[in-house]
Amino acid sequence: MGKAKKQTPGQKLLVQNKKARHDFEILETFEAGLVLRGSEVKSLRDHKASLQESYIKIEGGEAFWVKGHIDEYPQARTFNHKPTRTRKLLLRKTQIRKLHSRVRERGLTLVPLRIYLNDRNLIKMEIGLARGKTKGDKRQAEKKKIARREMREL
Repeated sequence: MGKAKKQTPGQKLLVQNKKARHDFEILETFEAGLVLRGSEVKSLRDHKASLQESYIKIEGGEAFWVKGHIDEYPQARTFNHKPTRTRKLLLRKTQIRKLHSRVRERGLTLVPLRIYLNDRNLIKMEIGLARGKTKGDKRQAEKKKIARREMREL
């Protein structure tokens, strides 16, 4: 479960949150669509975005991506967007209800893992239902990583 998901041939990775897998134990992943403006799509296709410090919140039966940063697109001029605006996520109601009930559990949160283009050229976000790691958990993960690296070198 803790392994990073490999990119399938039909997907093109736009942005990835590497720190999320270091700071959190990912229990389950979901795919969500994003409601974006045209200038946001252009910036994402240029890989001009950041998932650091952003999170997913569920409010009023809808899911939102909060504090996600997408750079302004220079050619959009007056039709540009605010870089850190809250963006709606497209999930099924059953998924939202399931996630909302799980998030209310102690210590679970929703974190964005990556944004990519799927095989139909639609921008999608991979969301992880996660539990925060303690300092000891991070050390254990680092030891395992070093041991795997040493085994490959032999």
